[in-house]
Amino acid sequence: MAGNSSRATIYTIAERAGVSISTVSLAINHPHRVSESTRKKIVEVARALGYRPDGAWRARTGGRPVGIAVAAPFTSYSSYSRRLTGILDRLRDTGIDVMVYDLESAQSAEAPLLDALPIRAGVDGIIVMGVPLSREGGAKLADWGPPVVLLDASDPQTPSVLVDDHEGGRLVARHLLELGHEKVAFVHDPQRSLDYVSAGMERAGGLIGAFESAGRPGGVVPVEAPTDAASDDALAASVLATGATAVFASHDELASRTLVALRRAGVRVPDELSLVGYDDGPLAAGLGLTTVRQPFEESGRAAAELLLGLMEGRGPRPNPGPLPVELVVRETTAAPRVGALERDAGRR
Repeated sequence: MAGNSSRATIYTIAERAGVSISTVSLAINHPHRVSESTRKKIVEVARALGYRPDGAWRARTGGRPVGIAVAAPFTSYSSYSRRLTGILDRLRDTGIDVMVYDLESAQSAEAPLLDALPIRAGVDGIIVMGVPLSREGGAKLADWGPPVVLLDASDPQTPSVLVDDHEGGRLVARHLLELGHEKVAFVHDPQRSLDYVSAGMERAGGLIGAFESAGRPGGVVPVEAPTDAASDDALAASVLATGATAVFASHDELASRTLVALRRAGVRVPDELSLVGYDDGPLAAGLGLTTVRQPFEESGRAAAELLLGLMEGRGPRPNPGPLPVELVVRETTAAPRVGALERDAGRR
């Protein structure tokens, strides 16, 4: 490491980076308020100097780990709060502080906040949920900074905990095929980057593979959902245009939007169109939605356990295998009815 962490301060970082002390402070504590180019410059300088502002914290605790950061798109997807519950449950008796950070989008390949997390006071470990690291970001974290564990995202050089989303897609396909459906619309959120494989892409892969294995190539039609829920009438029109007799939404919240849009279009579920979601929580139970149950809390506990081992110096451990999922059949799926969607233009 080029610098000496005992002498590095925000003053030396500011001088070396050619910025003000207040800008360095913002880059560390409120990275979203600093331009990307400035933030990267400050992080690079801090990295070169070996700056970590947690020396006093460790001195007070005899060198024990004192805190972890958990970053996820909490406000974009409510399901991440259930994974957080598992993390908190595992860490309850450890005395470790948990700092929670909300990421702007689960569909982004990079999150600016992650660039600054390693140099924040008290961050001795990081769990990142639902957002893959960029190649450059993953390399930096592996080379400098506290240990990192990914949850619901993967990276070749970062320990991770995954759910078997590919199998989840296969379970949905088998259920729909057994009911007699030959064409299904896969409704998904926009994918901003193809540089990584998202959980939704894994689910689609399992669905498509099972349809192909059953001799139904082309039986899955992707439908990209609008980002604005106010445009969901267009979503219903896109689904109906596929000619599918069933819909698989990549998560339950999207399934709920699809259900409302279909009802507004006069489509009866499941009499005229079957609908499947993914996650399983109070929303799915309340809607009577057929869905795939994820082990949310269990995955959070597994990620915390993996990170604790790294923080305590036990070295890297093999990633646990994908956690199993389960199909939960409720009221929104049924066998297709011949001609059920043949209606006059006025009802469309």
